[in-house]
Amino acid sequence: MKLHLELLSDRDRYAWDSMVKTNPYSCFMQSWTWADFKELQGYKTWRYGLFCGQDSNLERTFDNLVGGCIFYLYPQLGGANILLAAGGAILSPEWAALGMPLLLEAAEQLAYEYSVSFNTSIITLRIEPLWESKPQWLPADFVRSPADLMPTNTLLIDMQLTPDQLLSQMQPKGRYNLRLSWRYGVTTEFRQDDAAIALFYDLFWETSQRQNFFGEPFGFFINLCQTLFPENMAEIAIASWQGETLAAILVIYWGDRCTYLYGGRSVKHPHVMASYAIHWEAMQRAKARGCKIYDFYGFTTEPNHPYFQFSRFKQQFGGVIAKTIGAHDYVFYDRLADTIIGLLEKL
Repeated sequence: MKLHLELLSDRDRYAWDSMVKTNPYSCFMQSWTWADFKELQGYKTWRYGLFCGQDSNLERTFDNLVGGCIFYLYPQLGGANILLAAGGAILSPEWAALGMPLLLEAAEQLAYEYSVSFNTSIITLRIEPLWESKPQWLPADFVRSPADLMPTNTLLIDMQLTPDQLLSQMQPKGRYNLRLSWRYGVTTEFRQDDAAIALFYDLFWETSQRQNFFGEPFGFFINLCQTLFPENMAEIAIASWQGETLAAILVIYWGDRCTYLYGGRSVKHPHVMASYAIHWEAMQRAKARGCKIYDFYGFTTEPNHPYFQFSRFKQQFGGVIAKTIGAHDYVFYDRLADTIIGLLEKL
């Protein structure tokens, strides 16, 4: 059986998303809709599918689409660029040995053609599947990246547990604080409207300034939500008490996973524990939608890590720590050489 690599078109959208959702080593960042969002952010995208069949004219279906990758590039004209594949490449074990060389060949061709057309240089391919260990079939030229696109450690909550089982796995302090939020009557609603984006962003920005972490601009969330909301792929949860909005989170639904991606909270009324109420309700919402996992997206036990304070809160819900090997880079040495020569000529 032969394997063919082809650029995808809109007619492949459903088959692509269906395939990605079933792959345990990928995520929403390889979805068709996420690529649409990144294009609004100024990224270039290339969507490649691996098809099994005797020739390249075969009918494209979910049955013969066996892998592929969406490549992302944020162009920096005149400088060195990196071709990104967050959540990719997507390769099942039975097709990996044949598929990876085809994807590498396509990436190198992209690097060459784009560099020539736009007088710039793509020097590296950075992949980041959610592998727990490095597969033997991955070429040795892939080396650990100096920077990750996604957190390598995360905290996962099993949504197949009953509410009583979820409560019992929580730490005592977390369980106590959650029950406090119930006694105070904190309410949570889930929304997909522009007004909710503004409410969310006010709390997100307030939190980023208070805790001194980078906060994306408002336009980022406008593009994100207005792209994902119509596909029912994301929601904003808002927790309130006595008419005041105290916490807000943005969650992504993809396959059997609900991912908590962004959040913010007010300093007002900390005693009502709105942050506990909002995540508990988000878990129940995810479970009702058929999700099996609630992903807290980023976790650490290192006291000096920027995620540490967030992680202490997340840990109150129990769960299991999942670790992946992180991003790996494949350097296009001919492109790198051209870039170095160009820099020397400028000097």
